[in-house]
Amino acid sequence: MKIIITGATGMIGEGILLASLYHPNITEVLMVNRRASPLKHPKLSELIVKDFTDLAGYSAKLTGYDGCFYCAGISSFGMKEQKYNFITFYTTIMFAKELARFNSNMVFFYLSGVYADSSENGKIMWARIKGKTENALKELHFKAAYSFRPGFIIPLKAQKNVRLIYKGLNLIYPFVFPNKTLTYDEIGTALMRTLTLGYNKNILEIKDLKLIARQSKLYK
Repeated sequence: MKIIITGATGMIGEGILLASLYHPNITEVLMVNRRASPLKHPKLSELIVKDFTDLAGYSAKLTGYDGCFYCAGISSFGMKEQKYNFITFYTTIMFAKELARFNSNMVFFYLSGVYADSSENGKIMWARIKGKTENALKELHFKAAYSFRPGFIIPLKAQKNVRLIYKGLNLIYPFVFPNKTLTYDEIGTALMRTLTLGYNKNILEIKDLKLIARQSKLYK
């Protein structure tokens, strides 16, 4: 299978990228980045796109893929709603619309967040916008579109983009909150199984990701 990944220079995107490169069913990975990455791998190629809302000149390079893991994003901390909406909702949907046009048989995965607000009416700004993005993606012409909401993720040893706070929490959080903690092996296994076999829900919560990962290992 051939996949596209965005946000590979961020912590979660980097972890999913590494999990994808390790997975035997993934034959090609295309990183779509705004800036170059130093990571090299036989399966890996890179496309620099400065503006994710304008893919008109990249159709040939973005065609022929089975899946996309959209992990690009930004923290809402200190941001005005208008700017956060532009980056989180508008940019994501514009990028996804073009990918759907190039790859009608693609499965699209969106990195959302725990407590994203599907009603779009809550008081928390980031949660409303994440929920609005999830809802809009379901209406696009992909083979399927999923939003995954991971909690705390145990970093891989090979990761470079791990914030210091996560290194500290990694010593405590998985033992205190095991049901709210995922490994990249679980996430990668769950997403690859969903990419291949589908799932009966569009929103993948922590419990769903854990269940799918267990099923994958059970039915190998």
